[in-house]
Amino acid sequence: MSDISILAIDLAKGSFQICGVKADGTVVFNKSVSRPRLYQLLAEQAHCAVAMEACATSHHWGRVAQSYDHEVRLIPAAYVKPFVKRQKKDRADAEAIAEAASRPSMRFVAVKSTEKRGRAVAFRTHQCFVRQRTQLINASRGHLAEFGLVAPKGPASLKLLEQALAQPDVDLPSPVREMGVLYLEQIGRLTELVEQLADELERASKTDDELRRLSTVPGIGPVTAGAIAAFAPDLSTFDSGRNFAAWLGLVPRQRLTGGKARLGAVSKMGQCDIRKLLIVGAMSVIRWVVRMGGSANRWLANLVARKPRMVAAVALANKMARMIWAMTTKQENYRMA
Repeated sequence: MSDISILAIDLAKGSFQICGVKADGTVVFNKSVSRPRLYQLLAEQAHCAVAMEACATSHHWGRVAQSYDHEVRLIPAAYVKPFVKRQKKDRADAEAIAEAASRPSMRFVAVKSTEKRGRAVAFRTHQCFVRQRTQLINASRGHLAEFGLVAPKGPASLKLLEQALAQPDVDLPSPVREMGVLYLEQIGRLTELVEQLADELERASKTDDELRRLSTVPGIGPVTAGAIAAFAPDLSTFDSGRNFAAWLGLVPRQRLTGGKARLGAVSKMGQCDIRKLLIVGAMSVIRWVVRMGGSANRWLANLVARKPRMVAAVALANKMARMIWAMTTKQENYRMA
């Protein structure tokens, strides 16, 4: 298999489709292998380019291929789809991956290290527990509202429900009271886990130079800094801060035809977690500016005075993304413009 130039792998859990292609594009083989056989094949294969879709488990297999001195090319699934011939089959998918990887203008995804993926797992776990807690809070409020116990939104208002459930004179059926106590106990356990994970992110932001530098930007806290460190690739791969903002989906959607340019809403084509957190942080900064009646940053003060809040928040998030790129690539601290 020394004449193989590109080894395309259609990833799965137990059965993998492998397509070996020569330098001239000739398909040498296209077969299905098991998981143990894939490890063996990567070890025996001479140096070549290993191409895969950037999907689940792709970074793991990318690190495995790199350990055997292969060149790894992770391709976004949207860039592979145009090369699929006819129907959706594993053989066609593997051939499409090989053909997409051979294109000189194709864009590839960098393989993430285990440390970076570990940060991503910690962030996802924190967000998962927050969603579960919100779900339980909404369920408990909805159930108890049917019996006349109404509390405002948010975790802080749960004390009202807890006090009402503890009072024996409140007219509640015993099953409802028992279920309400179970809800509160589960919410309490999730709150402890959420606070524990948030404290770990905050401690990491104080010891890690990169996270500490990012946390100095107004509107960026430990959670946002941790998301950037977990999901963003090496920022030096972007030519400018505008390209990084475009990768996050914080730029207008372009419609260009006949020499006329029409700009629409933000594209939302990038990393959704970082984009969402940057917009939330920008909105918090804008609320503070409105509350204080102005800002030392004249650009931000004029923006808030001229534009609706959400438009101003997206514009500020775009500027924050460009500042993050400049601070990270130049190893500089935040300076207010």
